[in-house]
Amino acid sequence: MQRLGSLPSCGSCAALGGSSIVNARIPPWALRVLQAMGAVWTLPNTLIGLLAGLAGCIAGARVYWSRRDCALVFRRWPWGPGGAITLGMVILHTGADLDGLCMTYEHRAGRCQHPRVRLGDHERAHVYQYMLLGPLFLPVYLLCGGVSVRNPFERAADRYAMQGRGWFPGVG
Repeated sequence: MQRLGSLPSCGSCAALGGSSIVNARIPPWALRVLQAMGAVWTLPNTLIGLLAGLAGCIAGARVYWSRRDCALVFRRWPWGPGGAITLGMVILHTGADLDGLCMTYEHRAGRCQHPRVRLGDHERAHVYQYMLLGPLFLPVYLLCGGVSVRNPFERAADRYAMQGRGWFPGVG
């Protein structure tokens, strides 16, 4: 049995891993059911990401499935200022892979000194957030400040990338 949100880092798609939203112990089969439900719930967002990713393939992007990040990753995506954006279970990344290190939002804003974090870990937190909120994620994310240090979803993703827990705002 696993604690929801505290899964081993075995490289599998642990869609609800990293935060203890629920302290109940659940069997692995139930966790897989929840993961599948999250994937279906966020399917509209994933389809948007898939369309954007496929458009990028025309311009040279390459796609692969990342078990670690629980997402379809389009690497060398040709548009954007750099970095990555997550849409459902799709990560659009302008670089070669998600193993690169980046600054947290609070560090970049000069609020504190954080160590650099793995970009894929930050983006995986957004995948989990999408799986929980589904089609509600984008409107809620934008209402919370969009791509900004003010956004609690970005701060939670940074916390998850640093500590391996707390991928949802206010939890962790």
